[in-house]
Amino acid sequence: MNEFDAPSTSLIKDVVQILQLARQKVYSAVNSEMVIAYWKMGRRIVQEEQHGEQKAAYGEAILKTLSIALTTELGKGFSYANIRNFRQFYLTYPDEAICYAVCSKLSWSHNRLIMRIESPEARAYYLNECADQMWSTRTLERNINSSYYQRLLSSQKQNTHLTNNEKSEMLSANEFIKDPYVFEFLNIPEPISALEQDIEKALIGNLQQFLLELGKGFSFVGRQFRIGTETSHFYIDLVFYNYLLKCFVLFDLKTGKLTHQDTGQMDMYIRMFDDLKKQDDDNPTIGIILCTEKDETVVKYSILSDSKQLFATKYMLYLPTEDELIAEIEREKRAIETQLLTSSQKSGT
Repeated sequence: MNEFDAPSTSLIKDVVQILQLARQKVYSAVNSEMVIAYWKMGRRIVQEEQHGEQKAAYGEAILKTLSIALTTELGKGFSYANIRNFRQFYLTYPDEAICYAVCSKLSWSHNRLIMRIESPEARAYYLNECADQMWSTRTLERNINSSYYQRLLSSQKQNTHLTNNEKSEMLSANEFIKDPYVFEFLNIPEPISALEQDIEKALIGNLQQFLLELGKGFSFVGRQFRIGTETSHFYIDLVFYNYLLKCFVLFDLKTGKLTHQDTGQMDMYIRMFDDLKKQDDDNPTIGIILCTEKDETVVKYSILSDSKQLFATKYMLYLPTEDELIAEIEREKRAIETQLLTSSQKSGT
């Protein structure tokens, strides 16, 4: 190689990669330090308020005065609203360890969205999940608006009647299943007249958003997945593998009310998949029937009431209002409680 030879493609690629990684680390470090600085500013403001008069007007005056002073000294970014947010940030997370260990991993935009959540449990969930899964601010906002946490919680309520050992076995599966699922990203208008195959096709066409809604660890295996024996063949709507649960997850999509035929069919799919496709180191296959309406009689008297691997959940093709979603989750909880009460009364007789 002489002095006039151009640098190799691999050299250019490697150098670009080194610089991009360095820039990413610098951005991450700056972001982390700024989030910590905002928390410290909030703490200092609260300390000043506590040393002064215990009046709301005094606190407001501090925020306004500080906003003017910082804007004059440092420029934009220190409006009254922002200063108020710094104060609220500290009040939301007074524990310094949480700020350093978790909040600092997220951008200020992420933290602003999460600290507006009223429930401490939901707030902690979104904070940790956002850091672990590296959600974008858009994904975080969508998950908050669709009550992601509450829908997971609704599914977990279904197994409060189990023994401690049974709860331990089911915990991992329930952490991944929501009720209901929300597929508003398909943009299917109301009134809904789409066929099952149309919805199925649309879900695969929006696979990235579908995977985000399903949750952690899902990878797509196939659509209309063929499984069969020497004499019969069947086609499962959607098949995924969850590398955290270490099992296959089968989805059967229904545009109507849940029927006992649906539960029987999915139970057969699960058994066939365990027999023909599951590897020795895989956990048992999970089957989820997605339906627009659940018949509680079917839930109560079908194999659903006994199977630990078979679930039926509702799905919505539009993002409901917060009140509608809360009402839906509450209806589901009441149905589960009624089912548990009936089971308890039977076992006591």
